[in-house]
Amino acid sequence: IPLFVLAGELMNASGITSRVINLANALVGHAKAGLAQVNIWSSVIFAGLSGSAVADTSAIGRIFIPSMEKEGYPRDFAAALTAASSVIGPIIPPSIPVIIYALITTNVSVPALFLAGIVPGVLLALALSVYVRFFVKNHAKPRERMNVGEKLKAIWNGLIPLFMPVFVIGSILAGIVTPTEAASFAVFYALVVGLFVFRELKPGDLPAIFAGAMRDSSSILIIMATVAAANWFMTFAGIPQTVSKFVLGYVDSPVTFLILINLMLLAVGLVLEGIAAMLVLVPILHPIALSLGIDPTHFGIIVIFNLMIGLITPPMGLCLFVADAVAGVGMARMIRAIMPFFIVELMVLLIITFVPGIVTFLPELFGF
Repeated sequence: IPLFVLAGELMNASGITSRVINLANALVGHAKAGLAQVNIWSSVIFAGLSGSAVADTSAIGRIFIPSMEKEGYPRDFAAALTAASSVIGPIIPPSIPVIIYALITTNVSVPALFLAGIVPGVLLALALSVYVRFFVKNHAKPRERMNVGEKLKAIWNGLIPLFMPVFVIGSILAGIVTPTEAASFAVFYALVVGLFVFRELKPGDLPAIFAGAMRDSSSILIIMATVAAANWFMTFAGIPQTVSKFVLGYVDSPVTFLILINLMLLAVGLVLEGIAAMLVLVPILHPIALSLGIDPTHFGIIVIFNLMIGLITPPMGLCLFVADAVAGVGMARMIRAIMPFFIVELMVLLIITFVPGIVTFLPELFGF
């Protein structure tokens, strides 16, 4: 986990954000509501580099919110769209929540969860794009199209940072390296790209970057250690088994269980940070899901998806506060603006909950 956090910090400081945005602009910027579409698909691309919704909201928001306002979009709409699209980051691999989920459970592998998150993440991006395209009043001014030369340059510059997540995911799936070794390569690649290719990363920047990575990693590891102690006590006291017997005594249908889990996790996401919630709840809920015959990979993505939606759930969603800190529109306006996107994401959650093939297709295709 610390190595993936460090790789994300290095890539963020290496000038990749503007290149990712230019790549997305070359691909979808010509569409209706073009800059809004670029915002969404930049998050899809950025997801493979940071795997963090908060990092996505902060890095992309500082560029997109002012840019979208200049093109005629309301500032609160731009901030809400940035927060909503940032949820894609922890779903599409590589993803820190996915790695933590795999560490908590014993029968779900990191490669399987990486593959399982790809289609739901892309589906979420498509749903947001369709909503922006057809149901949002087009406030934007007409945009100039990029010429062929500009598009080719943007695509070429965008492919360099994209090689990192492609290698990380591909090498893990192929069994060439372990997740730890892949994370080490990601750090090395980010250093080379930042120092020698883009040349926007300076040696003097490294102490602050390492300090930031240490701070973020420490917070995650402290949470994990604290909750691990609590989980040991719960296991010693037989709490997971007691809860499992109680739930199975009243719920004997996988569908009913998944509906209740969605409602519970969305409520938990209002008050508890996603990783902490995962560490506390997964050891209790995962065995129940297995007892009901629910695919463990499918259940893992449902849990992660729910808790990531919690990042934009009013009034406590962390990404709402980050987006508001960038936009300065006030939380009341942020909440009003986020609600349509929140509903879209709930609809996608229902789809992946009750159509498990969307989640399990790629893992099964690759033999997981």
